[in-house]
Amino acid sequence: MTNTKINFSAITSILEKAAATERKELLEREAYQILDEAGIGSTLNTATAGDKPGPDAVSDRNALSVSISNTRDFGAIISAGVGGIDAGIYVEGLRNGQAVISTSPELCDAGEFLELFKNTFAYKQATHSTQAREKDILDGGLLEISAAFIEIARFYSATNPDAPFVLQDLTINPVIIRNGVMICEGVYCRFGEPVAIPIPRPVAKIDKLLHPTSIGIIGVSGTKMNFGRIILNNIINSGYDINKLTIIKPGDEEIDGVKCAPDLKSLEYKLDLFVVAVTADVVFGLVDEVIETDAAETVMLIPGGLGETQKSREQAMAMMAKLNEAHKKADGGPIFLGGNCLGVVSHPGNYDSWFVPQERLPRTQYKQKRNSAFISQSGAFMITRLSKNPWMDPLYMVATGNQNDITHSDMLNYFADRDEIDVIGLYIEGFKDLDGFAFAKAVRSAVVNGKDIIVYKAGQNTPGRNSTFGHTASIAGEYEICDAVLTRAGAIVTNDFSDFADLFYMAGCIHHKKINGNRLAAISGAGFETVGMADNSQTEEYSMQMAEFDQSTMERLAKILKAKKLDALMEVRNPFDINPGSDDEAHLLCTAAAAEDPNVDAVVVGLDPISPMMRTMDKSSRPGFDIHSDESIATTLIKLASDCEKPIIGIIEGGTIYEAFAKKLMGNGVCVFRATERGVRCLVTYTGARLRADKIRKNNQRSSE
Repeated sequence: MTNTKINFSAITSILEKAAATERKELLEREAYQILDEAGIGSTLNTATAGDKPGPDAVSDRNALSVSISNTRDFGAIISAGVGGIDAGIYVEGLRNGQAVISTSPELCDAGEFLELFKNTFAYKQATHSTQAREKDILDGGLLEISAAFIEIARFYSATNPDAPFVLQDLTINPVIIRNGVMICEGVYCRFGEPVAIPIPRPVAKIDKLLHPTSIGIIGVSGTKMNFGRIILNNIINSGYDINKLTIIKPGDEEIDGVKCAPDLKSLEYKLDLFVVAVTADVVFGLVDEVIETDAAETVMLIPGGLGETQKSREQAMAMMAKLNEAHKKADGGPIFLGGNCLGVVSHPGNYDSWFVPQERLPRTQYKQKRNSAFISQSGAFMITRLSKNPWMDPLYMVATGNQNDITHSDMLNYFADRDEIDVIGLYIEGFKDLDGFAFAKAVRSAVVNGKDIIVYKAGQNTPGRNSTFGHTASIAGEYEICDAVLTRAGAIVTNDFSDFADLFYMAGCIHHKKINGNRLAAISGAGFETVGMADNSQTEEYSMQMAEFDQSTMERLAKILKAKKLDALMEVRNPFDINPGSDDEAHLLCTAAAAEDPNVDAVVVGLDPISPMMRTMDKSSRPGFDIHSDESIATTLIKLASDCEKPIIGIIEGGTIYEAFAKKLMGNGVCVFRATERGVRCLVTYTGARLRADKIRKNNQRSSE
């Protein structure tokens, strides 16, 4: 819906007159004039305005509010929710998205925004006792207001390079329905000057960062194993051609078989990648030298002390200004990853620049085909996730650190177009100014391209927000807005570290599977597991329903029970408890029957490792009764899970003696979880996200036709 009644010239004139008197906060009557020039004054039946700034709050439990706010991360944000003087109580008491909804005006139109709002407690409270006519008035009015606010937000956003001013806050509150009429009883407006938008970084050069044909490194000790020497050894041990390596170190001819050069000026060719592993006090001058000599296409800044502390912040800001200026060059100048950066592991680029020895974190390939990228602001987060679950096994691993130059959105934009990447996981502590907006657009682009985007955003509560200031120089934005915007863009925003790792792993396993709906089949020989599967089929954000088996499937499952002499003990239902007496074949046949049911969209099967009927041991006292048998579920489930178009998730509730069982299945592409609740809840979240992503892709296709 487009509001053609908006008089942007008149609105700008109102702001100019206020700015001329050095006011950045409008009088209430001026703010009401904004609504009139936006074409919604009559819709809101605006009350008589006074000469004071700010709204007259009233206590009305059915009051609503609609606002535009400017955020450091995302630029303009449009919100709608509870209004009046009691609004704060609801915002604190209800979970995110129930009292207030927020999104970027670039990610929705008026109709979509209204549909989002209709799911909130605020809307339901405002309409639960109204007549149909009043509800129609409210819906129509909200649609007009949303259309106007979305266009105004886009025009007066910090992300608009042509914006004459930036609206910091435009709020109508409270908005109420009285006697069949929508009334706005308060309006507030605050604005500011437009901000300079950074020069775009030449993100195409990220390809040279990840697939360098030449690498230089500075900070390598010839006498001890410092970070630089560890990085050098990791690059060599990853198989990178040492003839394409150069160490910048005066006074030495070679270290570990790699030639040395005294300085950047003496290089015979321009480096694709220059790894900087010196102390922070040396970095600032070295950055100047890289820019002046044009010695490298990309630079990796390993050291900290480049903006995390107050002492280094001023120098870091000056350095970043120089980097931004260098991007004005015809070729965009060099790009810089970091500082305070663990480095990069690029399997296609055949190099590993982490300063973590491989004996402490082996880079062994676990997956048959690596199909994911892991981007983390914290290197420690990345390596601990991989140490705990090596089956995440990404194709690329990039630590972004302080984002002194290259940002989260830059990296995501690069991977969004890579055909070999299906899944992109990101750990984010904070965004650079307006990079949240760029990141949200990159998420949407990646989702449209068929990618799964898994995000953990730090700063979910006040102590968490404060702690991010001291790590990787982040300035955390408002978490609730970030969650809402990124979810709207199509990302899977996770609640904790375990959820992130689980979803990253699952997405890598079943990205290629069809997700047609939310109907779940749950099977196990352990009754507690089937109960747990049902109990965990609903999360706060989404739920799966227990599928109703087709009659032919019911008969097929009954025959399996009868053949296994279990029909007197169990009956066919969903969740389906197949009894501890079920053997490997029974588990396989029941899983296959459920997966082939047209009423089923996904299957979760408990593999009952402790049952004496199951071949789940690596070594068994019963000859041939182990995972190496052709009859073991560890063998037979592999083909079924691979051939089936629907997701099949295996659950192995057992101790460490069943690691070999899990490893065999996981190594052959079967998605396996070691806890029922984690596997089911992960599947529920992933299913909801995939269905939401499908809707985004369909809407995008319709809008482009």
